Amino acid sequence: MRTILVLSIFLTTFLSSAQKIAESQGLTTTYFFIRHAEKDLSDPKNKNPNLTNEGNIRAENWAKMFVDTNIDMIYTSDYIRTQKTAEPIAKSKNLEVTLYDPKNLNDVDFQQKTKGKTVVVVGHSNTTPTFVNKIIGKKKYNAIDEKIYGKIFIVKITGNVITDTVLTIN
Repeated sequence: MRTILVLSIFLTTFLSSAQKIAESQGLTTTYFFIRHAEKDLSDPKNKNPNLTNEGNIRAENWAKMFVDTNIDMIYTSDYIRTQKTAEPIAKSKNLEVTLYDPKNLNDVDFQQKTKGKTVVVVGHSNTTPTFVNKIIGKKKYNAIDEKIYGKIFIVKITGNVITDTVLTIN
């Protein structure tokens, strides 16, 4: 029992020190949240449509936008439209795409894996702002209008300081 207590105190002290060192070194986590590109709406019964030609062009343009940005990880939901939006970015950065569960946003595993990294997350009109809200710790953003595909939410975390901004790129 005493060993567990000593180990627990050591671990708590170590993690606290590691966090202070990371903060003093300016360790920053950066998230780029984008909604999937234009989806094919020709079959209203299709719950997992592909991208339209316009959507494929937008996906390629996202990759061009990130050309000078070091990206460490890319996450998407398990839908064709999000994966196809992320694909050009992943190819240009030689990265694999990791799936996330839209029902379990910003869990401890995600936070640990992405800490200190630059991450692109491709989601949906509802999950993207919800994910951002979870990370910033407040309900600031509402669902994106179904006709809007060019918003990018940028969240930076350095220590306990969280900044967020939204851009619209058409």
